[in-house]
Amino acid sequence: MLHWDLVDSGSAASDSACELKMSKVLLLTALLLIPASTLPLSGQAPTAEAPVRGQVYQLVEGGLSDELRQQLGPDRLALLEKLNRADVAHLRRLSVLVIPASGEDDELRHSPLPLTYGWASGFPKAIVVHLPSQTFGAYEQGSLVRWGPISSGRAADPTPSGLFALNWKSPGRRSSMNPAWLLRWYFNFERKRGIAFHQHPLPGRPVSHACVRLLERDARWLYDWGERRVADKRGTVVTPGTPVLILGQYDFGAPPPWLSLDRLAEGVELPEEVQRDPIEISGEAARSGLRRDPQERP
Repeated sequence: MLHWDLVDSGSAASDSACELKMSKVLLLTALLLIPASTLPLSGQAPTAEAPVRGQVYQLVEGGLSDELRQQLGPDRLALLEKLNRADVAHLRRLSVLVIPASGEDDELRHSPLPLTYGWASGFPKAIVVHLPSQTFGAYEQGSLVRWGPISSGRAADPTPSGLFALNWKSPGRRSSMNPAWLLRWYFNFERKRGIAFHQHPLPGRPVSHACVRLLERDARWLYDWGERRVADKRGTVVTPGTPVLILGQYDFGAPPPWLSLDRLAEGVELPEEVQRDPIEISGEAARSGLRRDPQERP
């Protein structure tokens, strides 16, 4: 059961106040009385525990102003990047800004991804990328330890969904598609197409060429935290890489879901059953061991 309090700072709440193009600040109080883990998924309860809800947010027309930035400390500013799926440089350019109105600074409590995930509990470490919400989550023994915003592939170059594994990494590479693109904290998970996690600008929407862009701090953290996949000369996997589960597809024809008042109070439901083994490296790519990708995408 969801209980909503919509408070219009200038007049009584109305249906039009819920539209994305608003002229006033709305305060949203979303209290989740029943955890999402108790809701049915395909007739069965999902093996995931949602974060504790009840956060209060403001939807503010216009980007990050100098005045607002001065009022925010570094922790709140970092949380703003996560909630809006944009780095600080791009927060100024957004038409609508999501701002936490409560004093809760624990980033995990603001995560749209579940705090625990049954599938991920089968691995020491696992990464989940949820394309519709443009977020990633890092799990240890099934418990969420970090989450953050992403910018996945644009409509012409969508990031593929499926189960992959981290394989090779580099602290910085120039893309072969365009040498001007410096891909910092590069951690590949799809060798054939050269798709990887790496640092690159986050504008608040999917714009990459299939890679999963991250904030600088998240890319550096994942680079150190993730385990790479290692194969011998015969292609036999010696060390399995951290599994990477990429789910769903982004709806380019709809408004960003993190700007929906309803979605701010809803957690992401993850599937119970997932193909167990990450996609294998086969053929020449496997026999070549740690051969570099033919191209790196931003």
